[in-house]
Amino acid sequence: MNRAFLTLIFLYFSSPIYSQTDWGRVITGAVKAGRAYTLSDEDLAKMVQKEVSVMDRQNKVCGENNKYTKRLRSLTKGMTDANGIKLNFKVYQTTDLNAFACPDGSVRVYSALMDLLNDNELLGVIGHEIGHVALRHVKSAWKDALLRSAASDMIGSRSKTWAAMSDSYLGSVASAALSAKHSRYHETQADDYGYEFLKKCGKNPWALGLAFKKLKALSKQGNKKYQKLLEAFSSHPDFDERINRVKEKAKKDGYNCN
Repeated sequence: MNRAFLTLIFLYFSSPIYSQTDWGRVITGAVKAGRAYTLSDEDLAKMVQKEVSVMDRQNKVCGENNKYTKRLRSLTKGMTDANGIKLNFKVYQTTDLNAFACPDGSVRVYSALMDLLNDNELLGVIGHEIGHVALRHVKSAWKDALLRSAASDMIGSRSKTWAAMSDSYLGSVASAALSAKHSRYHETQADDYGYEFLKKCGKNPWALGLAFKKLKALSKQGNKKYQKLLEAFSSHPDFDERINRVKEKAKKDGYNCN
């Protein structure tokens, strides 16, 4: 188990006020911590599916005859599997700019993002997000979020005020997992996987480079409405490095990079 969490448990029980504990929350936290490190891919997928179902109910999902759904279906035709994970796609009708993929293979694209990007740019973003799923990066993010939720329950068991805040303010495991940052190494891995995934699906993988070029242009505008989208891509490596890397690979493979 994570050393930091073991330290939290030790400090918790060595505190003189542990007798004021809400033991129900302690047990809940301990169970969550155990689950975070023992969840199988199948169990995690089931948990994520439940969270995704909630998000689908909370958002306006475009129907099959909606123009956004038809466009996404056309673009993702043939994209059915990523490293053994079955993919499913839906569009959220919203003014927010985002797209995300989950460990169970659920890929959700926001309609406003589809308005902003052309087909190739959108394919690049989708390919990159699928890369994080196929390489199990998002699985790690969900497990880490579950562990943080467990720590919150352990601390919250000693304070009604903290308990209320941890329930209502800190948010769900899904929210934490979807906002998690990936390392430079994982971002590069996802870029590479997305590139090869697009090739496998019969698409021009330079789409990934075009996506980065568009995101770079948006980053220079300083518009707050792009902030959430850019935060998911602009940490590291920088856009120029990623664009040049994809272009070199695409030219070597004989693809048109115009």
